[in-house]
Amino acid sequence: MRILLLFICFLGSTTISYGQKYLLKPSKVFDGEGVYNNWIVVVGEKEIIYAGKESGYDFSDPVETIDMEGSTLMPGMIEGHSHVLLYPYDQTSWSDQVLKESPELRSIRGAKNATKSLMAGFTTIRDLGSEGAGYADVAIKQSIEKGIIKGPRMLVAGPAIVATGSYGPKGFHDGVQVPLGAEEADLNDIVKVTRRQIGNGVDFIKVYADYRWGPNGTAQPTFSIAELKLMVETAKSSGRYVVAHASTEEGMRRAILAGVETIEHGDGGTDAIFQLMKEKNVALCPTLAAGDAISQYRGWKKGIEPEPERIKNKKASFSKALKNGVKIVPGGDVGVFEHGSNALELEMMVEYGMKPLNVLRLATSGNADTFHLGKLGKIKAGFFADIIAVEGDPSKDISDLRKVHFVMKEGFIYRR
Repeated sequence: MRILLLFICFLGSTTISYGQKYLLKPSKVFDGEGVYNNWIVVVGEKEIIYAGKESGYDFSDPVETIDMEGSTLMPGMIEGHSHVLLYPYDQTSWSDQVLKESPELRSIRGAKNATKSLMAGFTTIRDLGSEGAGYADVAIKQSIEKGIIKGPRMLVAGPAIVATGSYGPKGFHDGVQVPLGAEEADLNDIVKVTRRQIGNGVDFIKVYADYRWGPNGTAQPTFSIAELKLMVETAKSSGRYVVAHASTEEGMRRAILAGVETIEHGDGGTDAIFQLMKEKNVALCPTLAAGDAISQYRGWKKGIEPEPERIKNKKASFSKALKNGVKIVPGGDVGVFEHGSNALELEMMVEYGMKPLNVLRLATSGNADTFHLGKLGKIKAGFFADIIAVEGDPSKDISDLRKVHFVMKEGFIYRR
């Protein structure tokens, strides 16, 4: 572990700017709700001091001006579904990452992956499970908070919770002990496992409400409603919440009724299920980009060949969720595809039918609201100075989010 920390220290050794007072002058400002021309934003210490017309600010104090003509200034984006401890499956399969790579190696790579997300304009990420690396995500989060490495603010889940016998890697005879990609639990020890994860520093609990453990590898529900409710009750008593991986109609139904806050994936959602989500105020993180990436890894030539059933089903379920008024959490399952390419999910949300401005709102103020992040997601006086600048206007062309040239987190400049 001491060697690991030395490596992580090395990764974070580049210089950043601290604690000065800045006046930012872009062509446009997206404040988390709307787009404004000829605004300025003033930052002091960790917070935004002023956002609005230049005529409304008192310039009596010295301030460093940064001109950003041709750019849009906006809140740092909030990634809703990340795995910093994974990397694209076309490079190394999920099973080989879990079985053959040490937690130390994965942690060092994970630290670099976190930095990539920050530099891509995602100043906060919600990481949905360490996938066999224990609490390495907690360690990476702590390293960022202590200034050892550069990275986004992290909300971490540690090892996800799975029903005994449901998760992988699989395919070994019963005498072989292999590391699992998550932590097993059942009715008799759900409280203990949930509390242990809380004690080890997770910010929320992730549960697999269904998984591919049915006949012939079909997805089927794992936990009962009673088991899921027990998990939710235990997490809530500590001020935390539960999110659920769920792709089947029944797995989603059980998780929603048990009181989870978000459903991850949701491919099998029906109108009735999405109506229930709307009624119970449960948000959907559709992970469009992951399904797209995996389909291409399996041989689909996007743009050349017809869409596979997986893509058609994903488009249909996403459309149903929108039609039923379900709140959407932008989060691409980044790690399945390359870290730093997080904006792919936002591009695909537009491709699948959303307006760019609505996507921007969800990726900033929307996710901040869903994740209970009270001083994030807006360009507003008193909010944390998590601010990025991109060339162009992403409220018109969402792909401009790939043109990040300025990144500030809590008043510290990481990219300029």
